[in-house]
Amino acid sequence: MPISTSEPHPFLLVLGMGYSATRFVELYGTRFARVAATARRADKLESLAARGVETFPFAGEASPDLREAAAAASHVLVSVPPGPEGDPVLAALGDVLKASGHLRWIGYLSTTGVYGDTGGAWIDETAPVRPGNTRSIWRAAAEQSWRDLAAPGRAVQLFRLSGIYGPGRNALVDLKEGNARRVTREGQVFNRIHVDDIAHVVAAGLELPEAGPVFNLADNEPAPAHEVVAYAAGLLGVEPPPLVAYDDARMSDMAKTFWSENKRVLARSLKEELGVDLRFPTYREGLTSLLAAGEGK
Repeated sequence: MPISTSEPHPFLLVLGMGYSATRFVELYGTRFARVAATARRADKLESLAARGVETFPFAGEASPDLREAAAAASHVLVSVPPGPEGDPVLAALGDVLKASGHLRWIGYLSTTGVYGDTGGAWIDETAPVRPGNTRSIWRAAAEQSWRDLAAPGRAVQLFRLSGIYGPGRNALVDLKEGNARRVTREGQVFNRIHVDDIAHVVAAGLELPEAGPVFNLADNEPAPAHEVVAYAAGLLGVEPPPLVAYDDARMSDMAKTFWSENKRVLARSLKEELGVDLRFPTYREGLTSLLAAGEGK
């Protein structure tokens, strides 16, 4: 599908070349006449440059070259997370983006964490934003700040992501490397989303900039984490790790935050407004496809 733009030479600027944004460029980057991206690490910048992507270092301060690129971009995809001081991209480039006469679309990769804890209840894009932890509070504020950049002829779409998995980041790899755990907590479920589905939905949003502006990216079967690991072990023909009760599991503060909330996320808008059916509607299809591609072997 062609990229929807009134510009004769669409220019994509990716602010924060993380896992999901990198996959989007891998799958859809050739549909733009020009692609540029920021990253923090030198090795990441070198890797991107080797693949023909223009690169700009960014760790909070925008160089004159980056500001010039931001002023010229027709499409901007943002995956830099906010922090306690706010959104670093908006602080460095917000004035340029707001004043741009070229910018037609902004896509912001957010998180379903902005909904907070629902006690396992189902929610869709109409649910109120009620973040329950510090990072999600920062994220909700950043979402609103990005939405404020919307203007006639300039769409802003928010993509709220569930737990991301895909090549190199999945239960098959965890099992192979001996890092898989089957933590269990009564009633706890999580939605997931394959990184290729993220890329597919973002591309669909580009085609329909008037849609949304909020999209949940979540699979159709929220499931306990230990069931996913057990299924991956079955695919590999190995014994799954023993169950570990949540109260006995050693976790980082980030992981504890993740486990502190329980919700079932419905991705209604991507189906009803974008007409997108997930290529990997549950973790089963996703893991089976990853196994076929050699993951975990």
